[in-house]
Amino acid sequence: MASAIDTARAERPARRSGLSRLPGTRLGRLIIALNVLSLAILIGGALVMNELRRGLVEARIDSLTTQGELMASIIEQAATVGEPVPAMDAAYANDIVLQLLANPKGQRARLFDARGNVVADSDWVVDRVESQPLPPAKPREEAERFHLEMPQADKPTPESASRALRAELGRALRGEHVSGLRRTGGGDRVVSVSIPIQHVQAVLGVLTLEARDVDEIIARERASLIPFILIAVGVTLLSSLLLNRLIAQPVRRLARAADSVKQARARAISLPDLADRDDELGDLTRSLEGMTQALSERMDAIESFAADVAHEIRNPLTSMRSAIETLDLVKDEAPRERLFKVLKNDIQRLDRLVTDISNASRLDAELSRDNPRVIDLERLIFDIVNLYDATLKPEDVRVRFQAAGGLEPVTVSGREGPLGQIFRNLIDNARSFSPPGDEVVVSLIRGRDQVIATVADNGPGIPPENLETIFQRFYTSRPKGAAFGGNSGLGLSIARQIAEAHGGTLHAENRLGKDDKVLGALFILTLPVVPG
Repeated sequence: MASAIDTARAERPARRSGLSRLPGTRLGRLIIALNVLSLAILIGGALVMNELRRGLVEARIDSLTTQGELMASIIEQAATVGEPVPAMDAAYANDIVLQLLANPKGQRARLFDARGNVVADSDWVVDRVESQPLPPAKPREEAERFHLEMPQADKPTPESASRALRAELGRALRGEHVSGLRRTGGGDRVVSVSIPIQHVQAVLGVLTLEARDVDEIIARERASLIPFILIAVGVTLLSSLLLNRLIAQPVRRLARAADSVKQARARAISLPDLADRDDELGDLTRSLEGMTQALSERMDAIESFAADVAHEIRNPLTSMRSAIETLDLVKDEAPRERLFKVLKNDIQRLDRLVTDISNASRLDAELSRDNPRVIDLERLIFDIVNLYDATLKPEDVRVRFQAAGGLEPVTVSGREGPLGQIFRNLIDNARSFSPPGDEVVVSLIRGRDQVIATVADNGPGIPPENLETIFQRFYTSRPKGAAFGGNSGLGLSIARQIAEAHGGTLHAENRLGKDDKVLGALFILTLPVVPG
């Protein structure tokens, strides 16, 4: 199952988009792109607002500068008196300013003499004074605490506003054209332009023009930023909904599917629409589907194995119960001896069955517990054959080993215990089908990429229709006269499972002689060879 999933992944066409050029995973790139898009909209809006703000302020300064230079030129020409030391006629200059700005709207003009004293102020015309509403009165304790907690340094005061204006006047009285933003005593921002009134080289005074609509300009700037904010919020909401649809909901579906498997309402996860996705969630879904499918198949195999075990154990138990019930009714020694022999055979059969079931149940754990290492297969078989020779009885079937020969050892990668069990199971199976006093031959042949081991006997052979069936669990087909209870039907199944776990194969065929006469069975094991 896992290999099939990997193959499907390898065969899945690679669909690349613009996001694939970014580093990271597909979903990671999508999340980054959506977040960067929202941030880019806000940054772009801020940059556009800054440019708009700068343009509006500069346009206001240019307008005030043009207006101020015109007014300063008129005052210099009409209100200059005295020779050779010129001076400004304050009263006449005041009339000129008041006439030029008789009804100012959002604008203030002030005229200062050469000593920095106010000569004229457009606010005098409309009787306007700077004012600011006071906040509601607070209790004394709260007011003192508020005064201590609130920072006072950043709040503009009339004194700081006066100092800023005096600094601007000082520069203008030295003949500079001064323009920029500053705050009034009430905290309002104004665009201010100070134009020196010069007669030749002498500075007669300073004309200061102030535009009080800076806050309106900033409000317009903020209003111009609202579309960008709305677009950014919309993109963020859209990306959130998209991420919720692409990530959160599929993950929730996977969690619910996993809960269904956990609560035994389903045996495997099946979400084909998510499995078809070409991203990390698709990989996760396919992996979970493969895992749960493998677990489902494993559970089916365990259930089938348990049913087979119950069936196989029930047979000798039934025979033993029948023999014991009959034993009390039989008084003759000869029938009683036969019953005792049946009980002995059933006990041997049950013992062999339990042993093989135990080996089969521990096989997966043994294969996963030990790390593979390089095994000298020739030495391993030689040791196993010597063990059979050491316990050989005159009527037993002998075991002979035909080594591969050559100077280099025949080595494979695997686990010595399970590999030895393959040969013991094959040899035991071959001996059980061989005539007494005969022999079983184990051969070893080394190829370029694989090693081939064979176990041959001189028994009755295997019916052609059973060449694969014999590897099924609990399959037993004894020839006439074969010993009863000597096999559990698990040996060959365990041997093939171990061979496949080592990347090899195990199959059976018949040895044929003249006229296709069956000479015996031949089991062929192939394993990948590794350098020694």
